[in-house]
Amino acid sequence: MIAHEHEGAAGWRMLSQTGEYALRAVLHLADRPNNEPVGASDVAAQLELPERYLARVLKALAEAGVLTSTRGAHGGFALAADPADIRLAAVVAPFDAVGERPQCLLSNRVCGEGRTCIAHSRWHRAARQVRDFFQETTVAELIAEDPASSRHRHN
Repeated sequence: MIAHEHEGAAGWRMLSQTGEYALRAVLHLADRPNNEPVGASDVAAQLELPERYLARVLKALAEAGVLTSTRGAHGGFALAADPADIRLAAVVAPFDAVGERPQCLLSNRVCGEGRTCIAHSRWHRAARQVRDFFQETTVAELIAEDPASSRHRHN
């Protein structure tokens, strides 16, 4: 599974904690063979995340069409599409606005609305690159780059 390291409380976060959990869960599900449904408790245990919180995240991803949800003894969550067809922007969209117009770096408004700040030109370019990364990168591409992925062990 994709390595996950924190740089401490002072580290800068691109995604909210919820967006991060969503991305980690989807990558975990994509890394499993046969796309069989997995219960929220199993995903939470594997990723060492709070079960009740993750269950709400998985439900929101199912409502957004990123995952499917099946009830019953053999139920759980699974990807709703092939990992090559799931863009990272779709995974984080229910929780974070990474794929939309960037927030101004120095004010509480959308970048470019009204008078621009002194950081606008440089920040807007960087924010566009981040947006493009989320809109263009697929779940399959991240899994393919992870040497710890189970897909590398089964090929």
